[in-house]
Amino acid sequence: MGWQDRQYDQGTGGVGGGQGGGFATRLSGRSAVTWLLVLNLAIHIVNSIFATGTRVGQTPYFTLWGNFNVTQAIEGGQVWRLFTYQFLHIDFFHLLFNMIGLYFFGPLLERWWGTRRFVVFYLLCGASGALLMLGLVYAEVIGKGAVLIGASGSIYGILIGAAVLYPKMRVMLLIPPIPMSLRTMALVFLGISFFSALAGSNDGGNAAHLGGAALGFLLVRKPGVLNFADRLNPQAIQDGYNQGRHERKLKQEQASREEIDRILAKVSEQGLHSLTKKEKKLLKEDTERLRKE
Repeated sequence: MGWQDRQYDQGTGGVGGGQGGGFATRLSGRSAVTWLLVLNLAIHIVNSIFATGTRVGQTPYFTLWGNFNVTQAIEGGQVWRLFTYQFLHIDFFHLLFNMIGLYFFGPLLERWWGTRRFVVFYLLCGASGALLMLGLVYAEVIGKGAVLIGASGSIYGILIGAAVLYPKMRVMLLIPPIPMSLRTMALVFLGISFFSALAGSNDGGNAAHLGGAALGFLLVRKPGVLNFADRLNPQAIQDGYNQGRHERKLKQEQASREEIDRILAKVSEQGLHSLTKKEKKLLKEDTERLRKE
């Protein structure tokens, strides 16, 4: 799908988040949309390169390890597949259509949410699509062997979120070139996915579309749900890790110092000959360390 006549400054940012410059600014090196585009493309290229020679037909390694299916993801405990499947695509055109949606509508949502909450929104919408497919599998609507890959759940979440925020924005399909409001486009694509699912066409993919769209709608309506994302500060996480490592080092040094003190007390009371080989080695290492300081 493709769109023209984009008016990114229509409407207001609302409660959701981030203020932020125009389209060009949001596609700077700091933009989550840019990183998601690059990441999806890079993974697809690497995945395609390693498709040849896999032990299971021509299925790429990343697709084998990262697709979402009930047997491995849920019953096998490989829950990371709820997220990894979102970065895998069947072919170039599958990737292209999803990335077009991300490119045109992603900046709207990133500007509104703020970068951190947008990334969480993107991942949760994708996971929601997988969970809807899971529910349909256990309801025996979809076969248990269904396999899901693609960013469609996330993209539909973005599309519906943008339609809620900017319903009157004018857009135009590339094929066919029909102008319409963003709300109309969202309803058209939702309708196609819904009736395709009823017809039994691409059950897993349509479940991802509908699941992502549903969560996207709910999160934009209740933006406070994602407030926790503001606390996901990479620097704070790194600082916490460094602090923990420093504390562990201090404890190790304290334990080592106490052991050396015990050995020295033993030497004082019983003489050097009373030490074991291990104690002599520890004492020698501590002596060498002190000489270097």
